[in-house]
Amino acid sequence: MLNHIWLALMVCAVLVGGWNDQLKNVADKALDMANTAVVGIAIALIGMMALWLGIMRLAERAGLVALLARALKPIMRRIFPEVPPEHPAMGSMLMNIAANMLGLGNAATPLGLRAMKDLESLNKTPGTATNAMCTFLAINTSGIQLIPVTAIAILAANKSTNPTAIVGTSILCTGCAAVSGVLMAKLLEKLPVFRGIPGNEDQNEKPENSQSLLTSDATIEAEKATLKEADTLRPLKWWGALIMGAFLLFFGFLFLRMVFPERFGQPVAADTAGKSLFIRSVGSVSLLSIPFLLSAIPLFAALRRVKVYEEFVEGAREGFDVAIRIIPYLVAMLVAVGMFRAAGGIDLLSRILAPVLNKVGFPTDLLPMVLVRPLSGSGSLGFFSELVRQFGADSLIARMAGTIYGSTETTFYVLAVYFGSVAIKRTRHALLAGLTADFVSVVVAVIVCRAVFS
Repeated sequence: MLNHIWLALMVCAVLVGGWNDQLKNVADKALDMANTAVVGIAIALIGMMALWLGIMRLAERAGLVALLARALKPIMRRIFPEVPPEHPAMGSMLMNIAANMLGLGNAATPLGLRAMKDLESLNKTPGTATNAMCTFLAINTSGIQLIPVTAIAILAANKSTNPTAIVGTSILCTGCAAVSGVLMAKLLEKLPVFRGIPGNEDQNEKPENSQSLLTSDATIEAEKATLKEADTLRPLKWWGALIMGAFLLFFGFLFLRMVFPERFGQPVAADTAGKSLFIRSVGSVSLLSIPFLLSAIPLFAALRRVKVYEEFVEGAREGFDVAIRIIPYLVAMLVAVGMFRAAGGIDLLSRILAPVLNKVGFPTDLLPMVLVRPLSGSGSLGFFSELVRQFGADSLIARMAGTIYGSTETTFYVLAVYFGSVAIKRTRHALLAGLTADFVSVVVAVIVCRAVFS
């Protein structure tokens, strides 16, 4: 499906740009987005990838990933029946989902790429997305997040009297989007059109395919060995458990001090004054989570006799390889999207769809942002900011836009990065499932915001 969409974006960009006398802008944007894909995203991602893949390796060696997967095994087995319960992919996916929920984008992307690598170790048809990959991408593109930090910041900067009003609506919308995305992924994977593997039907007897199966099996055995090694690590001694307990208590104290500063004789921060207990709690968890993970995981690994520095460096080494591997996919997708926007394709679609949307009660002012959101994060942020300035930070349109922005994701970008990291070219039903999640989130946002804020 991405083949057809990418070709349509490229050809339509030139045709629309020629009609609108925007061919120079189209050409300039193509070069600019190619540079952005490499310099602005891929190279910038190397450091983050190295850091979090190093931490993930320590978590694996210390047995934390296996423990996390076992704790949530009943839920994950229902969502990902194709993934063995003890496989590292379970822990990687859980950590990615948790990071997304807390709004930790810098940590969520590397963890998600690691999850895709783990899922690829189970893939017997390299180059084609598995059911588990498509379901995992549907969850990611639904934009699960407890606090839409960016949307709240835009509303607050524009003098909203209650910028956190969209928190409840965003949680409801992102929950509906996640459920619909997963259900759509489960439905589509059963359809014959997505069950087959285009271009691979006759390769089962080929030697190279047999070799890939052997490689996959060897990878699975290696992962099992890692889990077995984690299980046989020395248990914490009494003094090790005491150290970890004291460490957890320290962070518990920091959390309470941030949520209830007045009880500890601390001044109330300006950005938390007047906010509800839930908002302060989630905000505190978001602030503390990265420092906690960066210190607690190495400490726990060291107490279990893991050579923390050596293992961290070994895991971090993968970061460079992954960042380089996604460059072609990023360039392809961002160039096509940038050209289409520069040509005026979004404006044209808005004019075509406006009469239909007016009849069903959808605010046409939201349409440009809704159309851009799956394609570009910065573009949709620009449209959202403009809507807030035009209609006011406390207007119904602004709150609808904030809810949509906080409960959706840049679907095409996510697919390009995640699938590109493991060289997946046939994405099967992942795009449809992701766009379904976006569509449901937008529809629910309009209905709920009308009910709550009108």
